[in-house]
Amino acid sequence: MFFHFHPYKPFLNQNTEKIIVGTLPPPRFCTKEFKERDVDFCYGSKDNLLWQAINKIYSLNLAFENTKEEINKRKEFLLKQKIGICDIVESCNREKIDASDIGMSEIVLRDILGYIKEYKNIKTIIFTGGLCKNSPEYFLRQILKKQNISLEIVLDKIPKKHQFEYDNRVIQTISLTSPSNAANRSIGANAYYKKMKKENPNYTTFDFRVEQYEKVFK
Repeated sequence: MFFHFHPYKPFLNQNTEKIIVGTLPPPRFCTKEFKERDVDFCYGSKDNLLWQAINKIYSLNLAFENTKEEINKRKEFLLKQKIGICDIVESCNREKIDASDIGMSEIVLRDILGYIKEYKNIKTIIFTGGLCKNSPEYFLRQILKKQNISLEIVLDKIPKKHQFEYDNRVIQTISLTSPSNAANRSIGANAYYKKMKKENPNYTTFDFRVEQYEKVFK
């Protein structure tokens, strides 16, 4: 059994307005056995497309190499844009050492509502994926249900939007298409993606993400 813990504390401050919420980075980030092009920071896996998409949207000129300079570039961007990162899982156990959400057991969650209460400017939660078992949205729904807090639909199109009331304010949630390459199959079945691919054979699943993420992050 592999004990999979989150190697990074939530990246939050009193100016944070939006928080990116996922589950856990790949297990190698716990053991510090990085691959080439990994960056030792949240969403730093070379296989995760979040920073690649943000890099393109904002023309940040990021390099994908594991240096303090590159880590600091990412932190500076987040601070400037008032974006935080607060993944919802603190730890879990795994029989198979991989990064799948479905493979998590004995899951310990972070106190996401506690962070929202502490950091009063948080208005938006950005999920790195849609609703499925053991997804960040799945866990938040469980937390809200225990507190008898209702989650209301705002927009039923990708990216889906919901909202709930907590700490005397309205918090919006947005469910992005996952930055993991595992989501490419579902993107390929998307009607809008098929339309764009037909019009432009060079249109890619990465382009699809960039279009969607730009609407959320800018």
